[in-house]
Amino acid sequence: MNTDAKNLFTATEIHGLTLRNRFAVAPMTRVSAAEDGTPTETMARYYERFARGGFGLLITEGIYTDQTFAQGYIHQPGITDEAQAQAWRPVVDAVHRHGARIFAQLMHAGAISQGNRFRDTSVGPSAVQPKGNQMEFYYGKGAYPMPAAITEEQVAEAIEGFASSAARAVAAGFDGIEIHGANGYLIDQFLTDYANQRSDRWGGDTRQRTAFVRAVFEAVRAKVEVPVGVRISQGKVNDFTHKWAGREQDAEAIFGTLAEAGVSYIHVTEHKAWEPAFEGGQDSLVALARRYAPHVPLIANGGVGDAARAQEVLSAGADFVALGKAALANPDFPNRIQAAHDVAAFDPAILGPIANIKPIELAA
Repeated sequence: MNTDAKNLFTATEIHGLTLRNRFAVAPMTRVSAAEDGTPTETMARYYERFARGGFGLLITEGIYTDQTFAQGYIHQPGITDEAQAQAWRPVVDAVHRHGARIFAQLMHAGAISQGNRFRDTSVGPSAVQPKGNQMEFYYGKGAYPMPAAITEEQVAEAIEGFASSAARAVAAGFDGIEIHGANGYLIDQFLTDYANQRSDRWGGDTRQRTAFVRAVFEAVRAKVEVPVGVRISQGKVNDFTHKWAGREQDAEAIFGTLAEAGVSYIHVTEHKAWEPAFEGGQDSLVALARRYAPHVPLIANGGVGDAARAQEVLSAGADFVALGKAALANPDFPNRIQAAHDVAAFDPAILGPIANIKPIELAA
């Protein structure tokens, strides 16, 4: 191993939980659960490969949190009842056998739901047509339907869904919780100016629009004692190039609010984690998160494919680097880096035509 890569393998804590190195597997939607949302043996083998390959932390794909509007995709896993929760145990146990930790990422799709077995309509902060089209590799087709504006009662139900699902996840053995506040899903919709046109306590300027994510975090924190982090992005699955209109002021409002709330970590994701967050600026989103949440552990995700780039992101302020496509191409990425072996390039065929887990991914 290159001596410059040694700090990638130092043990580090999040909220008192020790992780063996700085490498995490990023959450990636793989639409491989049973139709009823229960995890499968295929999923257990899929996650186990990353743990065996040396990753210190695995963050699951987004898990839906209630039996009303949360589900976003056909064959997405849930954790809405005891049956679904207990079906996660083989996944968790497989990861723990190899000394890694695993966090459950909890997700409510909101207005960009494209496959929900419980409802044939969707809700968002406001009745605003989502940009873009549904994703075909997640069984979607055509434009997103117009959502209804979520009611106060439904807001309370969504918050309770996150909290109850977190408690189930911990009971099933998960080591931590990640609240999905990124990529265009419900929490991100509340944070987004054009998607949130409310005039009540859930709307307003950027800091006021953080009320929903803060309420979700506080409800989850009241139920569990494990690490509870939040994932944040600018871009969305249906609006990939979106940037915060308030630029650094928005970063200060969002990251500052999360720090004030006491989140265990912030997970930032960009297309390329090391690039400036805003045109004409110099600081990456990682650097801005470090500035406005100076004492909060940071996980950075976005385009990191080798040890040198991982080092660069750590130097910008991250404590951990989460790999997505690089992990799919190299489920043993940390072991390869430690042994000074080459890493394989990502093959897009892994995610097509449907982004489910392929037999070739489980072959080794």
